Amino acid sequence: MKGLIVERAGPLTLLQDGGRFGVRHLGVTQGGAADWVSLGWANWLLGNAPQAPSVEITLGGLILYAEVSTTLALTGADLGATLDDEPVAPGSRFTIAAGQRLALESPRAGLRAYLAFPGGLDATPVLGSVASTMRESLGGLDGQGRVLNEGDCLTWAGDDAGRERTLPSGVGTLPGDGERVTLALVGGAQIADFSGASVFEAFNTAWTIDQRADRMGVRLTGPELRYLGEGMVSEGIPLGAVQVPTDGQPIILLNDRQTIGGYPRLGALTPLACARLAQCQPGTEVWLTPVAAGQARDAHLRQLMCWR
Repeated sequence: MKGLIVERAGPLTLLQDGGRFGVRHLGVTQGGAADWVSLGWANWLLGNAPQAPSVEITLGGLILYAEVSTTLALTGADLGATLDDEPVAPGSRFTIAAGQRLALESPRAGLRAYLAFPGGLDATPVLGSVASTMRESLGGLDGQGRVLNEGDCLTWAGDDAGRERTLPSGVGTLPGDGERVTLALVGGAQIADFSGASVFEAFNTAWTIDQRADRMGVRLTGPELRYLGEGMVSEGIPLGAVQVPTDGQPIILLNDRQTIGGYPRLGALTPLACARLAQCQPGTEVWLTPVAAGQARDAHLRQLMCWR
C-alpha cells in the first residue's frame, strides 16, 4: 500500500496516541502524546477522534515523501516545517500531493510537533494502544516501540479528511512571547511533610528546566526543598507527579515514567500543565502554582469539550 515514505527521521520521531491505560498493574507505563492537547487539535482539524494515532516529532529532523495525495494537519511546536520548501505554519491543515516532500527541521518555538492523518495512522495496537514506548519495546509501526526509520511507510485509516476546519484563536500549549510560564499543581501525597519554607519557595520561586529532560521526566533546578517526613514505601506514580529526591531538586514525571516510586511528592501537575511542560525547552523558567483538584478537573473537561 502506498503512503508517506520516511526519507529522514530524527532520533525522537514516534507514533503516539492517547496512551495505554489499564495496564499499570503489569508494570506497563502510560505512554502517549506528551502534549496531548496539540495531538487533540491536530486530530480535530481532520475530524478524527482526539486520541487518534499521529506522529510526534521532537526537535525536528523529519522528511516525508508522498507517494499519494492526502490531507494532513500539523500542530504544536514550530519546527520550521516546509512543503517543497514552502513554509507550513503550525496549527494548519494542508494538502500534500504525490511527489511532494514535507520537512520539519529544528525548533523555533516549542519542542514537539504533531502530524495527523485522515482517520489516524494505521498501526496494530499493543495492549490497546499504538503509543511507542521505547524502554518497554511496545507500540509503533512494528509493535516494538521503535522510532521511525528511513524507509518506513506511513499509511492511514481514513479516506476522507472531513470538512474544512481552522483552529479557534488562542488555542494550543505554546507560551506566547514574554508570557510567564506557569504550571498548575494539585497538592497532595507528602506535601505537608516538607518544611514550611520549602513549600513557600516551591510556589514563589522561578524554576529552571534542566537539560536532563525526556518523555520519562523533567528535572527542575532551583531552591533545595527539604523533606522532613519518614522514609516511604514505593507507591503508584500518576502523570505529572512532582517527586523530590534527596538533592531537593524536583523531578516532574511524564508519559513514559516508571509505574511506582519511593521519593516524596509535592503533588502532581494537572494534565494541561503537563502538556505545556512538554513544549518547554531546557533553560526555560517556569513557576508552579497551586490549584484545587476540582479546578483541575473542570479545566480538563473544558478542554475535552472543545473537541466534541
